[in-house]
Amino acid sequence: MKKRRSGILCHISSLPSPFGIGDFGPTAYAFADFLSQTKQTYWQMLPLNPTTDNTSYSPYTSISAFAGNTHFISPAMLVKEGLLSESDLLDRPSFPPDNIDYQTMEQYKKHLFLIAMSNFQVSSPSHYDYRSFCEEQAFWLHDYALFSAVYFHFGQLPIHHWPVPIKNREEGALAELQEKLQDRIAQEMFLQYVFSRQWASLKHYCNKLGIQIIGDFPLFMTYDAADIWLRPELFKLDPERKPSHLAGSPPDSFSEQGQLFNCAVYNWEEHQKTGYSWWLERLNYMFKLYDVIRVDHFRGLVAYWETPAGEKTALNGSWQPAPFYDFMNTVLKYLPALSLIAEDLGVITPDVREAMRRYDMPGIKVLLFAYAKEMHERMFLPHNHIPNSVVYTSTHDTNTCTGWFQKNDIPEDKERFFKYIGRSMDHDVHWEFIKLAMMSVAHTTIIPLQDLLGLGEAARMNTPGVPDNNWLWRYQADQVTPAIQEKLREMTDLYERS
Repeated sequence: MKKRRSGILCHISSLPSPFGIGDFGPTAYAFADFLSQTKQTYWQMLPLNPTTDNTSYSPYTSISAFAGNTHFISPAMLVKEGLLSESDLLDRPSFPPDNIDYQTMEQYKKHLFLIAMSNFQVSSPSHYDYRSFCEEQAFWLHDYALFSAVYFHFGQLPIHHWPVPIKNREEGALAELQEKLQDRIAQEMFLQYVFSRQWASLKHYCNKLGIQIIGDFPLFMTYDAADIWLRPELFKLDPERKPSHLAGSPPDSFSEQGQLFNCAVYNWEEHQKTGYSWWLERLNYMFKLYDVIRVDHFRGLVAYWETPAGEKTALNGSWQPAPFYDFMNTVLKYLPALSLIAEDLGVITPDVREAMRRYDMPGIKVLLFAYAKEMHERMFLPHNHIPNSVVYTSTHDTNTCTGWFQKNDIPEDKERFFKYIGRSMDHDVHWEFIKLAMMSVAHTTIIPLQDLLGLGEAARMNTPGVPDNNWLWRYQADQVTPAIQEKLREMTDLYERS
C-alpha cells in the first residue's frame, strides 16, 4: 500500500438485492465493475463472519472467527449453479429496498437453503468439491457447525447457561446431542461450502479487474463464540465458563464512561505456550479471504483495556500489556507478507505508535474528526497527514459527512471547516471532504459509499453504544448516477490515485 490509490467502503449487506440483503450475486459483480470503471483499487468491507439477532446483527460480535455469514449467499447464484430453479424464487416477500428486515430475510433464505441442500444431496457433480472443502477446512468447519447447531438448539443462551456436560464438552453427552442435531450440522457445513465458493468467485473477479479486497478483523471474540467453547483456556474465563473480565475501551470522545465490548479477554500466557497457533490459523485463513486486513481496535494487541466482569461501565478498567513483539515476530515467520492497516483511533499511547512504526503499519486518519469540536484532533487535519496512512472521510461508526453537516448545531465546527477549505457553503459538503481526502499525501484514500452519494444521517451504518437500528442501510442502484461516477473518475485521475 505504498502507492497512491483509492477505494470505496461498502459492506456486502448494503448492496442492492431483491432478496432482502446484499449478497454475492449480480449486484456485487456490478459494484466491482463500478470500482474498475472509476479507477478505484480497493473495495473495503466490514467483517464477513456470521451475525445473530441477539447481538443486533453486528458483524463485530460474531459467533465464529472462521465461519462466513450465510446471509450473503446469493439465491440468484444458486440458480446459476443449478441448486435452485427460477420458480423457487417466485414466492418472494416484499423487502424494503433501502434497509434490511433481518427476520423476514432469514426466514425466506432458510426456506431456499433447505431446497438447495436437498437438490445438492441428490446431485453428484459437486460432491468431490464439497469433500475437498471439508478436508481443507477441517481445522474449524465441523466444530463450528456443531457449535452453531447447539447454540441455536439452546435458543442462543450464553454458553455458561448450557447443561454442564455440553458446556464442558463431555464426550458422551456431546455425541448424543450431535446425533440429534446431525441434520442441522450437515446443513451448516453445506452452507459454509456454498459461502466459500460464492465468495471465492467474487474475489477472483475483483482481483482480475485489479480490485483488492480490504477485509476487517475484529480483534476480540464475543464470549458466546465457537472458538471460546472449543478453546476456553485461551480466554480469561471463570470456572463456570463465564468471562472473568471484559474487553473494552476507556472514556474517550465516543463515550464518557468508556465502552464495554461484551467480549472475552485473551489469556496471552496460554497463547504464547501454543506458539500462537490459533492466531496463525486465523490470520492465514483471513489472508485467503482478503488481500489487505484492517485490524479493528489494533491497540489491543499492544495493551488492552480490561474491566472486571459485572461492572456496568468501563470506568474501573485498567490497561494490561500484551506480548506484541513476540506475537508479531512469530506471525511474520509464518506469514512474512502481511498487509495490515492498524485502526489506531481512540486513546492511543506512545507504545502503540512505536509498535506501528517498528512494523511500518499504516494508521487511519478520519477527516470528520478534524472538524468536530468534541473530537477535534489536529493530527486528522490534511496538512498533518503522513504518507504511510489511510485517510477516510468518515467511518462506519460515525455520522456521514452530510449528516454531520446537517445535524451540527455548533457554529464553531462549521466555521473551522469553512476556513480550512477557504469558502462557505450550504450543500454538497461531501465533495469537499472527498476532495480533501483525495488531495492528502496519505498513500490510500477510502470513501464510504454513503459519503460518495452525499447521504445524510439516515444512511449511517452504526452508532456506538446504541444497540438498535444499526447495520441496516442499503443503497439503491440508481443512486450511483453517471454524474457521480464521472466525477469520482476525474478526481481519482486528478489526484493521481488511478
